[in-house]
Amino acid sequence: MAERQLEQAGNFGVRPALNAFDSGIEKARNLRAWAFLNRYGALILFFALWQVASSRGWLNPAVIPPVDAVVRALFVALVNGTLLGDLLISLQRAGIAFAAAVVVSIPLGLVMGTFTRLENAIDPILQMFRQTSALAVYPIFILLMGLGETSKVFVIFWATVFPLLMNTMSGVKQVDRRLIEMARMFGASKLQIFRRVTLPGAIPSIFVGLRLSAGMALLMLVASEMIGANQGLGFKVMQAQYNFQIPLMFGAIVLLAGLGLLSNYSLIFLQRRICKWVDARDIG
Repeated sequence: MAERQLEQAGNFGVRPALNAFDSGIEKARNLRAWAFLNRYGALILFFALWQVASSRGWLNPAVIPPVDAVVRALFVALVNGTLLGDLLISLQRAGIAFAAAVVVSIPLGLVMGTFTRLENAIDPILQMFRQTSALAVYPIFILLMGLGETSKVFVIFWATVFPLLMNTMSGVKQVDRRLIEMARMFGASKLQIFRRVTLPGAIPSIFVGLRLSAGMALLMLVASEMIGANQGLGFKVMQAQYNFQIPLMFGAIVLLAGLGLLSNYSLIFLQRRICKWVDARDIG
């Protein structure tokens, strides 16, 4: 009886509908797999070629060890705590400097982007400081603040503050003036225009600055930890190189690259959550 009812249901189109549904699920899975390969295929291929070239001797494994040896050294160093302390102190240095850059750059960039006279007054000295390499002024910071944490945090702050500041100013200037004029016509106050028009219009550019500054923070972190430091991932890279612990050296480098990717994609995720009005394809 049940089989007859199932057969009758199939005759009325239930079975074709189920088949079409299963086919749609399979196509969706294939599309997701293709999207994953399209985005990360080059990265996977890079690590695969690295592994093959080193393990087969095409590259000197003593200088460029295979990926599995690097992963093993990184795992052991994290588990036994050899690298964990360095990771935490590096995150602390970069985090403090990046947070300070956010606190300074975004408000200042919003004000300078809004008030042209203030921008004209500050821009010459700002451009001079921006064009001065953080590594060039690092010896000055060491003379003034010593080789401790303060000079390291400050040089990272110096490198991160300008990309965020310039992108914040650029975002304010790129806001459509017609939207501002329209808001004024409807009786909006200056504060309302700032909250409802200027700030939302500048946020995408601010996030670009955040991503650039986060990357600069990690780059300058490594440089600062290679000079007069006794802890940190940059110090660990140099120490492993001196002791010829090459897999550990590459492991620390890969960990730094992973931190950079994590910060970048975290900011992309946050931007997509906040900037609902921006096309996701324009974010990254």
